Amino acid sequence: MKVSTKGRYGLMLLVDLAASSVANEPVSLKSIAERLGLSEHYLEQLIAPLRNAGLVRSVRGARGGYTLARNGAEITAFEALIVLEGPLEIVGGDIDDGFGEFWRTVEFAIAKELQSITLKDLLNMRELHSENYMYYI
Repeated sequence: MKVSTKGRYGLMLLVDLAASSVANEPVSLKSIAERLGLSEHYLEQLIAPLRNAGLVRSVRGARGGYTLARNGAEITAFEALIVLEGPLEIVGGDIDDGFGEFWRTVEFAIAKELQSITLKDLLNMRELHSENYMYYI
Protein backbone atom coordinates (compact mmCIF):
# COMPACT_ATOMS: atom_id res chain seq x y z
CA MET A 1 0.00 0.00 0.00
CA LYS A 2 1.32 3.38 -0.95
CA VAL A 3 -0.38 6.09 1.07
CA SER A 4 -1.38 8.76 -1.41
CA THR A 5 -3.34 11.97 -0.96
CA LYS A 6 -6.42 9.75 -1.14
CA GLY A 7 -5.43 8.04 2.11
CA ARG A 8 -4.14 11.20 3.79
CA TYR A 9 -7.15 13.33 2.91
CA GLY A 10 -9.51 10.46 3.72
CA LEU A 11 -8.04 10.25 7.21
CA MET A 12 -8.34 14.03 7.56
CA LEU A 13 -11.99 13.77 6.54
CA LEU A 14 -12.63 11.03 9.09
CA VAL A 15 -10.85 12.93 11.86
CA ASP A 16 -12.95 16.00 11.06
CA LEU A 17 -16.07 13.83 11.39
CA ALA A 18 -14.72 12.44 14.67
CA ALA A 19 -14.30 16.00 15.97
CA SER A 20 -17.86 16.80 14.92
CA SER A 21 -19.32 13.62 16.40
CA VAL A 22 -19.34 15.21 19.85
CA ALA A 23 -22.37 17.24 18.76
CA ASN A 24 -23.79 14.09 17.11
CA GLU A 25 -25.10 16.11 14.17
CA PRO A 26 -24.40 15.43 10.49
CA VAL A 27 -21.71 17.53 8.85
CA SER A 28 -21.83 18.68 5.24
CA LEU A 29 -18.94 17.94 2.91
CA LYS A 30 -18.95 21.61 1.99
CA SER A 31 -18.16 22.64 5.57
CA ILE A 32 -15.47 19.97 5.87
CA ALA A 33 -13.93 21.07 2.56
CA GLU A 34 -13.80 24.66 3.79
CA ARG A 35 -12.21 23.72 7.12
CA LEU A 36 -9.60 21.45 5.54
CA GLY A 37 -8.95 23.60 2.48
CA LEU A 38 -9.81 20.72 0.13
CA SER A 39 -12.05 20.35 -2.88
CA GLU A 40 -15.62 19.33 -2.07
CA HIS A 41 -15.65 17.30 -5.28
CA TYR A 42 -12.57 15.35 -4.14
CA LEU A 43 -14.14 14.69 -0.74
CA GLU A 44 -17.23 13.31 -2.51
CA GLN A 45 -14.98 10.75 -4.19
CA LEU A 46 -13.47 9.78 -0.82
CA ILE A 47 -16.70 9.58 1.15
CA ALA A 48 -18.35 7.00 -1.15
CA PRO A 49 -15.99 4.08 -0.38
CA LEU A 50 -15.95 5.04 3.31
CA ARG A 51 -19.75 4.92 3.35
CA ASN A 52 -19.83 1.63 1.43
CA ALA A 53 -17.39 0.13 3.95
CA GLY A 54 -19.60 1.16 6.86
CA LEU A 55 -17.20 3.70 8.35
CA VAL A 56 -19.49 6.69 7.74
CA ARG A 57 -23.18 7.08 7.20
CA SER A 58 -25.11 9.68 5.32
CA VAL A 59 -28.10 11.58 6.61
CA ARG A 60 -30.50 13.01 4.06
CA GLY A 61 -32.47 16.19 4.27
CA ALA A 62 -31.97 19.90 4.76
CA ARG A 63 -29.85 19.32 7.85
CA GLY A 64 -28.19 16.26 6.38
CA GLY A 65 -24.58 15.37 5.88
CA TYR A 66 -22.26 12.70 7.19
CA THR A 67 -21.41 11.19 10.55
CA LEU A 68 -19.16 8.39 11.67
CA ALA A 69 -20.95 5.06 11.66
CA ARG A 70 -19.13 4.06 14.87
CA ASN A 71 -17.36 5.83 17.68
CA GLY A 72 -14.03 7.37 16.64
CA ALA A 73 -12.29 5.26 19.29
CA GLU A 74 -13.43 2.12 17.41
CA ILE A 75 -12.32 3.04 13.88
CA THR A 76 -8.66 2.46 13.15
CA ALA A 77 -6.30 4.10 10.69
CA PHE A 78 -5.74 0.61 9.27
CA GLU A 79 -9.45 0.17 8.41
CA ALA A 80 -9.62 3.53 6.69
CA LEU A 81 -6.41 3.09 4.73
CA ILE A 82 -7.38 -0.40 3.54
CA VAL A 83 -10.66 1.02 2.22
CA LEU A 84 -9.01 4.00 0.53
CA GLU A 85 -5.68 2.57 -0.62
CA GLY A 86 -6.21 -1.18 -0.87
CA PRO A 87 -4.35 -4.01 0.84
CA LEU A 88 -1.10 -3.50 2.69
CA GLU A 89 1.66 -4.99 0.61
CA ILE A 90 5.27 -3.91 1.07
CA VAL A 91 6.62 -5.97 -1.80
CA GLY A 92 4.26 -6.85 -4.64
CA GLY A 93 3.58 -10.38 -5.86
CA ASP A 94 5.22 -13.58 -4.71
CA ILE A 95 8.29 -12.94 -2.64
CA ASP A 96 10.93 -15.45 -3.73
CA ASP A 97 14.15 -13.58 -3.07
CA GLY A 98 15.14 -15.27 0.19
CA PHE A 99 13.75 -12.36 2.24
CA GLY A 100 10.06 -13.25 2.14
CA GLU A 101 9.83 -13.80 5.88
CA PHE A 102 11.46 -10.43 6.50
CA TRP A 103 8.96 -8.60 4.28
CA ARG A 104 6.01 -10.41 5.89
CA THR A 105 7.35 -9.35 9.30
CA VAL A 106 7.57 -5.74 8.15
CA GLU A 107 4.02 -5.85 6.75
CA PHE A 108 2.75 -7.35 10.00
CA ALA A 109 4.49 -4.68 12.11
CA ILE A 110 3.06 -1.85 10.01
CA ALA A 111 -0.44 -3.36 10.07
CA LYS A 112 -0.25 -3.85 13.84
CA GLU A 113 0.79 -0.23 14.38
CA LEU A 114 -1.95 1.12 12.09
CA GLN A 115 -4.51 -1.08 13.88
CA SER A 116 -3.49 0.46 17.20
CA ILE A 117 -4.20 4.03 16.07
CA THR A 118 -7.82 5.15 16.15
CA LEU A 119 -9.53 8.24 14.80
CA LYS A 120 -9.77 9.43 18.39
CA ASP A 121 -5.97 9.13 18.68
CA LEU A 122 -5.51 11.11 15.46
CA LEU A 123 -7.96 13.73 16.72
CA ASN A 124 -5.93 14.04 19.92
CA MET A 125 -2.73 14.41 17.84
CA ARG A 126 -4.41 17.10 15.76
CA GLU A 127 -5.44 19.03 18.83
CA LEU A 128 -2.06 18.63 20.50
CA HIS A 129 -0.07 19.63 17.41
CA SER A 130 -2.57 21.72 15.45
CA GLU A 131 0.10 23.89 13.82
CA ASN A 132 1.90 20.78 12.48
CA TYR A 133 -1.17 18.62 11.90
CA MET A 134 -0.47 17.98 8.22
CA TYR A 135 2.80 16.29 9.19
CA TYR A 136 0.96 13.73 11.30
CA ILE A 137 -1.32 12.57 8.51
